[in-house]
Amino acid sequence: MNIIKYPSKAEWGKLLERPHRDASELRETVQTVLNQIQKDGDSAVKAFEEKFDKVKLDTLAVSEEEIAEAETLVSDELKNALVLAHANIEKFHAAQKFEGEKVETAPGVVCWQKSVPIEKVGLYIPGGTAPLFSTVLMLATPAKIAGCKDIVLCTPPNREGKVHPAILMAAKVAGVNKIFKAGGVQAIGAMAYGTESVPKVSKIFGPGNQFVMAAKQQVSLHEAAIDMPAGPSEVAVVADDTANPVFVAADLLSQAEHGLDSQVILITTSEALAEKVNAEVARQLALLSRKEIAEKSLEYSKLIIVKDIDEVVEMTNEYAPEHLILAIKDYLSFADRVVNAGSVFLGNFSCESAGDYASGTNHTLPTSGYAKAYSGVNLDSFCRKITFQELSAEGIRSIGHAVELMAEAEQLDAHKNAMTVRMQSL
Repeated sequence: MNIIKYPSKAEWGKLLERPHRDASELRETVQTVLNQIQKDGDSAVKAFEEKFDKVKLDTLAVSEEEIAEAETLVSDELKNALVLAHANIEKFHAAQKFEGEKVETAPGVVCWQKSVPIEKVGLYIPGGTAPLFSTVLMLATPAKIAGCKDIVLCTPPNREGKVHPAILMAAKVAGVNKIFKAGGVQAIGAMAYGTESVPKVSKIFGPGNQFVMAAKQQVSLHEAAIDMPAGPSEVAVVADDTANPVFVAADLLSQAEHGLDSQVILITTSEALAEKVNAEVARQLALLSRKEIAEKSLEYSKLIIVKDIDEVVEMTNEYAPEHLILAIKDYLSFADRVVNAGSVFLGNFSCESAGDYASGTNHTLPTSGYAKAYSGVNLDSFCRKITFQELSAEGIRSIGHAVELMAEAEQLDAHKNAMTVRMQSL
């Protein structure tokens, strides 16, 4: 990994850049696929599956027989792990239920909110080099708790036209049965526009590569809302001399193996620790089954040494990482100063893998610096808040004249009159 020592603040912007493709190339490629999906529906999805995933599909929908077969292919141990993870995710997200409270803002004026589930949601589950069956639990579980009526799941099949059995098993555990074989941009397009097989949804969830992220952003302009612009995965580890370099290296590599365009960063004040971590990364990298992917990702990754803890805090918040691991002695004090991060892991034993799978928190998080403005997926992501208000005659007397004055000042006479006629009726 590249070790950068004591960079000036003028260098931070360049230093903290994410790896990215040419945006114009991305937009053009994605728009071409989306246009074809919108025009030709299922036939276009199948054609792009053949082109991109190298599989010829007769139908897009996963059958009941395929789901039943998948259950026989998943070990009892993994099934039990899925059940355990689902229970923890359910417990954490169920605690987020919104309870609206009626508020009398003025005499005779009562306002409140009601949380209503989004009726139709689409879940995108990446397959590719790593089938992310854990993401099924992360998205479907809060969708079910929220009460979404239709939950549509799209995921790429393998070259035999099969969905990874663990993805289907996770869907069964989470209670999802509308599953379709479609990956990448074509999956996003199918859920956004609707096809003969895939229902149109109101909001699309799920992580993906830069093509998936671009597709989500483009369909969000007119067709469907999205959870967030989640792209290639990333982690920042903040560590001091109390950190275990073996743990830190393992955490960095756990993100680096996600994909070729993933990014991992270590920020520390300790040159000695940085050197130990660098050596440990090299040792552990050689043992990985996904060594080539991690190796490529590490080209975009850095070990950064700064002068003091204040610079560590400032740089961390500027980077706004998807995942932030605080492998430092006084991690609670540092955590109080974190304002930009998707999910934070506190102390030497809190590895990111725990949150990725089974601690209960959600692993669908903002990347590429979007943690400055977006939250990770949570129960509210699957809901809308509808506001209500009720005015009595007393309420008209309380705020009527103020409404008239404000409407008149904005030169909106009809607005003023709607209140005036009520005041006159009293």
